[in-house]
Amino acid sequence: MRNSLKVAKWEIKRNMMNKSFIISLLLTPALFMFFFFVPQLFSSKDKSDEVNVFVSDELGVWDDVKAIVDTQGLDWNLQLTDLNESEMEKQVANTENTVYIPLTEKALDQGLINLFMSDDVGENFTYEAYTLEAPLRQKQIDRLGLSEEQKNVIAKGISVQQADLGPAGESEESAADESDPLKRVIPGAFAGIILFSIVMTGMMIFTSASQEKKEKVAEIILSSVTPGELMQGKIIGYFVLGITQVVVWLAVGLPLVAWKLEMPLMKYLLVPELLLLLVLAISGYLLFSAIFVAIGATVEDMTSTSNFQGLVMMLPFLPLIFIGPIISDPSGIIAKIGSFFPITSPAVWIIRLSMLDEWPWIEIVIALAILFVTIWFMMKAAGKIFKIGILMYGKNATPKEIWKWLWA
Repeated sequence: MRNSLKVAKWEIKRNMMNKSFIISLLLTPALFMFFFFVPQLFSSKDKSDEVNVFVSDELGVWDDVKAIVDTQGLDWNLQLTDLNESEMEKQVANTENTVYIPLTEKALDQGLINLFMSDDVGENFTYEAYTLEAPLRQKQIDRLGLSEEQKNVIAKGISVQQADLGPAGESEESAADESDPLKRVIPGAFAGIILFSIVMTGMMIFTSASQEKKEKVAEIILSSVTPGELMQGKIIGYFVLGITQVVVWLAVGLPLVAWKLEMPLMKYLLVPELLLLLVLAISGYLLFSAIFVAIGATVEDMTSTSNFQGLVMMLPFLPLIFIGPIISDPSGIIAKIGSFFPITSPAVWIIRLSMLDEWPWIEIVIALAILFVTIWFMMKAAGKIFKIGILMYGKNATPKEIWKWLWA
């Protein structure tokens, strides 16, 4: 294990000094910030887009209207006016980007508010004006002379949801999770980012093994370590590189997202469920890295990679084929098949667990057992392929030859 750690340290140091790795490490956060802030500059509204809204307030709801407009972030320039409806109708004909809203006793009794809008105001304003319904409805309820209990019943309304057939103690917790789906989505998205990032970094193992073979560096290295130690060192080294990239990217991205969306991301991330999701992400890396390092040792030249090796490199993206059926029915037959197939299992489980209200623990345990056993066998197989393939020169190995190496 000591030699494997030496190889890992060498891989980390070598790549940390590599210009392409440094550019990728720094450029990705820079691009993220660029695409995060630049669209806001172009989408920012100037004063010309602001609608001048004049409100005639006979009902005494001005403060409520102003609070709603501020809360909804509506681009209204609110002002009070003493004009009546006939005067508003005449005035609006001579103005631009202006709306007059008469909040009168007559409008409240009829349940109808007329909007006097200049021709250049878009139709979307009508939908925005529906936000005024809440204070006016409350005004109507207040005038009915109802008790507080009756008012609360009317204001609460009726909602419809699917009944929870589980134990009574679990119903409240389930309802709380349904009301806040971010508790499931954010940890899942976090684990998905880690899986994608370290797997993409792990694909560099393929290039590294192929390059060392082409330049005959592997012969020198193997004079000091065994092929198994070299392979393990590469897997550990590129795992550390992948985690380093993830840490740097998230250190930039998480504060920006939390600031923009105004949500406590750490509250959603620091949950026990995240541990299982991270185990799935790391398991996915170990599985794919074993495949990449083995196939990289069978390639003589990156420019002449055969179709077989090229198809193997597409394996991490296989779950994308089934993402539609999985999202539409996370408990469906396709989602379950993908959950137990080792190549797709990590990504499929991360997607499913981000959507399911209740986690199927029996399925999870079985899938993890299959995944861990597959990783163990894949590491063994990769060791055999790497041991022979790294010292074979002159051509790319064929699938038939690789199959023979596995049983040698």
